[in-house]
Amino acid sequence: KYYPPDFDPAKIPKLKLPKDRQYVVRLMAPFNMRCKTCGEYIYKGKKFNARKETVQNEVYLGLPIFRFYIKCTRCLAEITFKTDPENTDYTMEHGATRNFQAEKLLEEEEKRMQKEREEEELNNPMKVLENRTKDSKLEMEVLENLQELKELNQRQANVDFEAMLKQYKEFEEEQKRKEQE
Repeated sequence: KYYPPDFDPAKIPKLKLPKDRQYVVRLMAPFNMRCKTCGEYIYKGKKFNARKETVQNEVYLGLPIFRFYIKCTRCLAEITFKTDPENTDYTMEHGATRNFQAEKLLEEEEKRMQKEREEEELNNPMKVLENRTKDSKLEMEVLENLQELKELNQRQANVDFEAMLKQYKEFEEEQKRKEQE
């Protein structure tokens, strides 16, 4: 390309792009969902051409939050969801319902139980001691069970190396006989 000597790049006008500009991206469904209009199941990992936009006035610790628009594979109804960096997940907005997730509920239950235990231990020093003894008993039981399993596996896994070597020698002799014949 030819640039004349009096060319000044600062004089080129800047593009005035809107803040809520949408881009077309290719993405996979981040979770299992079901369309509200037709009832079609959309499984995690299904690929879509989606429109992506930055959500205005929503930021989490300096991270922008994105909204994605996809279409149902059967009825072409619009489904939207957005990123949730606080929980490292996605939140469903409209067009579909998110299917049941057992592991998410289990994690929440574990967090709640851990929080209750910590609060209880802060108020009651005897509870700290009780929890420690329970934990140590549980650990001892787990170690005992593990040791029992190891012993059981060792009893069942008796390998007779002599018989294996004898069988291999017989096999080799048989092959030599066949070759000689």
